Parts: sequence; C-alpha cells; structure tokens
Amino acid sequence: MGKFNVFQKVYFALFILLILLGGGVAGYILIEGYNFLDAFYMTVITLSTVGFAEVKTLTEEGKIFTTFLIISSFGTFAYGISVISRSILSGEFKQHVKKYRLSNTIENLSGHIIICGFGRNGRRAARKLEAYGEKILVLENNEDTIQQFLNDGKSLYIHGDATSDDALRSAGIDRAKALISTLSKDSDNLYVVISAKGLNPDLRVITRASNQSAEKKLKRVGANAVVMPEGVGGAHMATLVVSPNIVEFLDFLSVEGSSSINLEEIRVSQLTDNIEGLKLKNLSLRQTTGCSIIGVKTPDNEYIINPGGDLTLTPNSRLFVLGKPEEIESLNKMLHE
Repeated sequence: MGKFNVFQKVYFALFILLILLGGGVAGYILIEGYNFLDAFYMTVITLSTVGFAEVKTLTEEGKIFTTFLIISSFGTFAYGISVISRSILSGEFKQHVKKYRLSNTIENLSGHIIICGFGRNGRRAARKLEAYGEKILVLENNEDTIQQFLNDGKSLYIHGDATSDDALRSAGIDRAKALISTLSKDSDNLYVVISAKGLNPDLRVITRASNQSAEKKLKRVGANAVVMPEGVGGAHMATLVVSPNIVEFLDFLSVEGSSSINLEEIRVSQLTDNIEGLKLKNLSLRQTTGCSIIGVKTPDNEYIINPGGDLTLTPNSRLFVLGKPEEIESLNKMLHE
C-alpha cells in the first residue's frame, strides 16, 4: 500500500477504538445516567470482556445496549489493540516514523549535493563534503549498502535508481547545487549526467569514468568535470616516487578542518560590496584574520599564483586562502556577519 502502510493500519485501529469507546461512553451516559468516569469504566470492561462488576445494576435498556455493544465489538476491539501493540513492539511503527521524517527533511532540502552511488568513491566524497559543512543526499540502489552505511538516523538518503528521472526528482535535483555520480558503470554515469542536465541545466555535475573514451562522452553530454580514479591513483603513486615531499606537503594542506593548516576558497563578493577598483592589498585579510591569499581565479578561468597586492579584483573572482583552523574560523565569521 505504499510507504505509509503502517501509519494507515495504526490510524485505522485507533479510529475503530475511538468509535467503540465514544459510542459506549455516550450510550451509558444517555441510557443509565452515568457520569463520564463510570461510563468509561463500563465501556472498557464491556469491550475487553474482563468480567468485572458493573457500576450498578443495569436497566433493561442498559442490558440491551450492552448486548449490542458486545456483539458489535466482538473481535474488533482485540484487533485494534493487537495492531497497535504489534506495530510498536516490533519496531515497525518506529521505522516508518523515521522514514516519514526523512521524507519531510528531503522535501525541504535545497542547496544540497546529490551523491549517486555510495561505494568507496561515494563515501570518500561524502566525508570531504561533510567536512566542508555541505548538505549531502545519497541516492543508492543497493539495500545492503544502505543498511551498512546510511541507516543510522542521521544520513539523508533515497533508495532508488540514480539513472531514473523520478529518483532524481525525489532527490530534489531542481533545488540541488551539484551532483556527483560515482556509479561503477560508465553507461550508468552517462545516463545520470544526461538526466541531471536535462532536469537542471545549471547543475554542476561531476562524474567518474573508467577510460578516456568515456571521459570524452561524459563531457560531451554536459559533465562539468570527469575524474578517472585509476588515473589519479597512478599519477599519485608516481609523484610519491619522484616528489614525495611535495605530496606530503599537499596532504598537509587539509580541507577537513583537522590539520594545522587549511585551504579555503571564497568569492570576492563575499568579503565586500565595494569591489569597483578594489586591489588585493585593500582586503587586509592577513591583518584581520591571519589568513594568506595564495591564489586567485579570474572570471576568465585564469589562475594567478601568489598574486601581488596591486592586483585589481573583479566581482566574480575567487580567492584561495591558506590559514590555521582558528584563522579560517575567523574568516568564516567575517563572511557571515
């Protein structure tokens, strides 16, 4: 019956119980003149057939009403109680409450990043993004993977096929800011990129590929960036041989907020509204936060390494800032003031 099947059964059982209790209480009040407590007591012992003593001797009308109440509730009362008890004791109701809350959270999610596939690469991407404080939503089709890594009550996920437009819509692709596809098959990643770009042309899409041929096709259909894990791994190992200290230094520049040095990317427009004719030295970031600007990316996608203080900035320029965790925290506070 769908994802709210347990809710429907429990609500139906509660509805039956309330009808029986309400009808019994009303009948005893009207026919026997009982107060509410006595009427409720009589209704409960009648419906549950426990055989306790009556509040007082029933009139003939009261006996007839009690007879019909017993007949009409025969088995129904026990059914309602058993449905509610079984749903609660088995944990089924709790699971559906958790799914209901998860569904509501996802429906209100925006500016998030969708990760398609939660294998090794997907999990690594998620850890990095969470370290940045990004909102993550995982789209995973494998039930075992969900139970092992995502069913912790904290992770946001959807059990579905990432190549399906319906699944992507359920993940709020129209409200997302980026999508990462880490599926094992190039053909599946190709479908994801095509579907994602068709549903949200402005979405930034990053995907993996197993070879250069797949890389070209993925870029052709709209992928903003394509990563070949095997190629990256091989290049990394080669660099460890010829320039191990450089690799060690780059690993030292953590983006996870846990090392003594962090690297951050910010837009110039986040720092000031008065950008016209603004020079790099006018930002005074080192004086105010302790952070150092080690690079600039211009709107023309030109990278300037170790820029001079006289560099004139433009609104869409991006700065690469280096600093200790406390300095980065000071910078972030300044950005959100």
